Amino acid sequence: MTRAAEEAGEPCCPPGALSGIRVVELAREPIALAGKLLGDMGADVILVEPPGGDPSRRYPPFADDQPGDGRSLYWWHYHTSKRGVVIDLDEAQGRERFRAVIGTADVLVEAEPRRRLAALGIDYPELRRIRRDLVHVAVTPYGRNDPKSDLPYTDLTIMAASGPPWSCGYDDHALPPIRGPQQGYHTASHFAVLSVLTALLHRKAGGTGQFVDVSMTAANNVTTEAATHTWLVAGKTVQRQTGRHASVTPSRETQQRCADDRYVNTGVPPRRPHEFAALQAWLKQLGLDAELPEAVFLEMGARWEGPFDLAKIGRDDEITAIFGAGRDALKLIASRISAQDFFVGCQRAGLAVGVVNAPEEAFEDPHFKARGFHAGVRHGRLDRTVVYPGAPYAFASSPWAISRPAPELGEHDAEVFGELAADSLP
Repeated sequence: MTRAAEEAGEPCCPPGALSGIRVVELAREPIALAGKLLGDMGADVILVEPPGGDPSRRYPPFADDQPGDGRSLYWWHYHTSKRGVVIDLDEAQGRERFRAVIGTADVLVEAEPRRRLAALGIDYPELRRIRRDLVHVAVTPYGRNDPKSDLPYTDLTIMAASGPPWSCGYDDHALPPIRGPQQGYHTASHFAVLSVLTALLHRKAGGTGQFVDVSMTAANNVTTEAATHTWLVAGKTVQRQTGRHASVTPSRETQQRCADDRYVNTGVPPRRPHEFAALQAWLKQLGLDAELPEAVFLEMGARWEGPFDLAKIGRDDEITAIFGAGRDALKLIASRISAQDFFVGCQRAGLAVGVVNAPEEAFEDPHFKARGFHAGVRHGRLDRTVVYPGAPYAFASSPWAISRPAPELGEHDAEVFGELAADSLP
């Protein structure tokens, strides 16, 4: 809790996992999620913006579809649980103020152009003289030492350069590849957070502060599953496929249109005897076993003894037939019932499948609601509570929480700089 909150008698949330850790974040789009994740884990995140504010303050969409100051939903989402200050790093006085903030910080997270902080005299070698145990995480397109990091970039160019879109898309390669919104920046932010947590553990175990160099491109490249490995080791190129892993050799389709015209991914077919038995029982319960001649192979799977060697699919006729029957049974069932009923039925049978949801459908899913994923955040300016996406994990002893909405420009200048002045008193 901040001093201002204590003095105002504001209620305090239970301490988060990073309670007591202060993080300074230099506002840049690629690392906005990193600061949010750390702040929602309980860290005191101080977001440093230039005069005039970060450009993403004005990104759409807007609350009630009405553009205006303080109404960007983009800004709201990525900057929860942060205190905001304005510091002009291009001015000597601003740099002195920044050094003072760093003197109270445990972590600095930034995505500045690779030579900017050094040119300003506020890079890691200078900052560690102020705070020797400082953890400094720098996020750049290709790493601090690579000249390509000086080139212009966007989330899309980072994704294209690192490879995931090659593996993500549809069987019809006339259609372009796909990516999630801000997927490249999100991945880099996750690596930044992992770096922070690891460095803090190292420091707690007796180490000191350190500088961590995160390459956005490298971070995203290691998410390509087997694609990069297949190229480097075998010299082969995988091809994207609809709703399933990219592969050198095309695999069987897994998506199925259900009775309610929604789609599901039939996921991982049975691999163990009890899974084959559960699927066979469900097929009979629905009265569909007579429509699937291959159901006899489900019976064989239910009686299988010893390991079911998936590596023999395509080479062993019996294993191939049994495994294929599982997929065929799932697709038949899915075609006769609703997508949600199929999803719930497979959960009961212990089978991993998924409904193809639109974002708004996923957000309203009963499972997410039961997990407490809806988080209400009070917005004083609008005089109402807004529902946000909530915890990405559930901790019992150090719960996740949004402690405050995204800051207004310079909202916490007096508070933060007042704390610095108070701390400097004898």
